[in-house]
Amino acid sequence: MADTTAFMKSRVILTAAELDIFTLLDGESLSSAGLAKKAGFNIRALSRVLDALAAFGFLAKKDGVYSLTENGSLLSSRHPGSVLPMILHMNRLWETWGDLSGMVRRGARGKRKHASRMEPGTLGAFIGAMDVIGKDLSLDIADSYDLDSYRRLLDVGGASGTYTVAFLRKNPLLRATIFDLEAVISMARTKMAAEGLAERVDFVPGDFYKDNLPGGHDLVLLSAIIHQNDPEENADLYRKALDALVPGGVILIRDHIMDAARTAPAAGTLFAINMLVNTRGGGTYTFEEVKDGLARAGFQDIGLVRSGDRMDCLVEARKPR
Repeated sequence: MADTTAFMKSRVILTAAELDIFTLLDGESLSSAGLAKKAGFNIRALSRVLDALAAFGFLAKKDGVYSLTENGSLLSSRHPGSVLPMILHMNRLWETWGDLSGMVRRGARGKRKHASRMEPGTLGAFIGAMDVIGKDLSLDIADSYDLDSYRRLLDVGGASGTYTVAFLRKNPLLRATIFDLEAVISMARTKMAAEGLAERVDFVPGDFYKDNLPGGHDLVLLSAIIHQNDPEENADLYRKALDALVPGGVILIRDHIMDAARTAPAAGTLFAINMLVNTRGGGTYTFEEVKDGLARAGFQDIGLVRSGDRMDCLVEARKPR
């Protein structure tokens, strides 16, 4: 029964993030009445939410006054390592997941807007969420994969450049191209400048569903990309990646790669449902499915070079020389 009530705790945390309660309490301890007056909230409802947050360890309560704990401070927008963008992204998924029963009945497709049609705030939260997710994992991936022989990286749909940063820091001889939508490229420029890496990065705006990829690279990275596509969209993207590579160049795919039964990794089964309710044709794929698509595009030496349950599987393939 515990799993069936987990949504209650999630809803409290998501509501607190949506109302920016953690930022409101950052640097200031307040009673429920004080916070209600400051933010214009209903005191009866707010008090119950604050007490639950205290019980969960996000707030401390003493003499009727609430303050942030260390865990709670991470959800403040003022914290340098804030996870708030990720929480806000989860809040946006709440509505789509709520329609899962209807989707099973009707067989409808997800209706999440393509990034090019997202409102700026929604797009910013999504890109921020991807950065939060990827900060630690990107370093792990860069450490586990031999990048020494590469000189030109193409990060397709690279968002703000989380993986580009990790790869460039791992290989000081590497130069990168980030390819993403115009609105996202501006975020990538800001991040690369803040990381002191702007001089090693080229920024190319474009839509990989419509446009060809810039060429001349010896490594093409598809990081958390293929799950949002249907098989034919991936086949088209693999062909574009092949064209973007020099002879002998490598495509590296990071994603959930499912076992033949599609029941492992467990996180991949949930993510397949996330794609069901949020995209028109996305999902998670087995290695054989990815291998078949890459082979049809013209790649060879296709292998699963890393397995894991954190969307940290890696598939590698090579363009013929």
